[in-house]
Amino acid sequence: MVEAVRTVVVRSVPLPRRTFRIFVELEGMYRNIVEQLVLYAVNNDITKFTRLRAEKYREVRSLYPQLPSHYAYTACQDAAERAHSFLRLRRMGKARKPYPEVRSVSIWLDDHLWSAEGLTSVSLATHRGRLRVPVELNKHYLRYVNRGWRLALEAKVKLDRRNRRLVLYLTFKKEINGYRPKNYITVDVNEDAEAVLIDGVVYLLETNLSRVTLGYYYRRRSVQEKYDRVYGPGSRLAMRVLRRLSNNERALKREIRWKLAALIVREAARRQAAIVLERLGREPANHMIERIKNPQLRHRIFQAAFKGMQRAIEEKAREYGVPVIYVDPRNTSKVCPIHGTEIVYGRNRHGVCSKGGETWHRDVVACYNLLLRALGGDGGAAPSRLRALAPVDGGPVPLGPKESHDPPAVKLGRWLRAKSLHSIMIEHKMSEMKV
Repeated sequence: MVEAVRTVVVRSVPLPRRTFRIFVELEGMYRNIVEQLVLYAVNNDITKFTRLRAEKYREVRSLYPQLPSHYAYTACQDAAERAHSFLRLRRMGKARKPYPEVRSVSIWLDDHLWSAEGLTSVSLATHRGRLRVPVELNKHYLRYVNRGWRLALEAKVKLDRRNRRLVLYLTFKKEINGYRPKNYITVDVNEDAEAVLIDGVVYLLETNLSRVTLGYYYRRRSVQEKYDRVYGPGSRLAMRVLRRLSNNERALKREIRWKLAALIVREAARRQAAIVLERLGREPANHMIERIKNPQLRHRIFQAAFKGMQRAIEEKAREYGVPVIYVDPRNTSKVCPIHGTEIVYGRNRHGVCSKGGETWHRDVVACYNLLLRALGGDGGAAPSRLRALAPVDGGPVPLGPKESHDPPAVKLGRWLRAKSLHSIMIEHKMSEMKV
């Protein structure tokens, strides 16, 4: 039994000016409390909510007696998390300033400060009494409501001053039953494509993240040069445009990752299979660029976010109860799965086994080696009973047979429109039969 947690964003209807002014006052007081608590926590090396609450609760209540008492609790939770994150960064030498800045504030709420009134409104406790706020429903919210997810007691609210709205961050939880895997689906994460091994066939699902990264990089550089020439360096207009471009890039990459993760996880759930991933380090991009001097390539690798793709798969797998297995990624694309010897690569992604002469595609080798390690094989030349469960086609003919060594590439537009990987696999088999 695994508990899955999801956050859903719901916006309120445009509020009257007098009502919205109350929430502006509430946010101002909450911000002041959090700023004071964060400074105190950092100066006294406090990272636990319970200690911070024990030392500062009475003082906060005496300074803001008009606020409901539980805002002091939630502000202590908010400040403790901010202080813990800042102190960890400072120990790692990554903190740029001596004290953290409280820039954006989301008001934390517990079950005493808010409650849902049906599906169309919420009740919020303020310093002027409880206020009822109507909300606008969306498909994302109704999806979790209709699928048996329960609404958690905690929530967050943020102010949208431009539209006089409240942005509510609601938390849904659900108990998911897992299963014992009957099969394995291996996923090799790359910059421009994700290689997925299903039933002995490796499918290359193209993501084109490098093109997205470079496209937005050149657009940002062009905007910066233009606005610096007209308005001078660091203008507010330039920062606004650059921020919008960065948000668009982040949203596009997030959509690609989550859509691909959903396709892989649903296929694994349909087959009662486990997903096998590489166990990457804390900062894998730093190790990848140690010997790379090209600044453009370094930027692409940093923006590829390999762990972001794995995190999306893991989060989606938790929602469907799919087991996720992490294995050692060392030399997965350099060792022949049949003989356990080194594969010699040329200028392309094809290499030849130094012992048997088999020709391998780099992504195919990685997927098969991940599967062998998940089954218990060590990748060596010794026979293994578990290895017999994973048939490996390693014909000595250069680049042949293509069905094994050249994985079928699925274009980005194709799998984005697909409802499942199963339909893509059927389409691939039908094309093979026609050939």
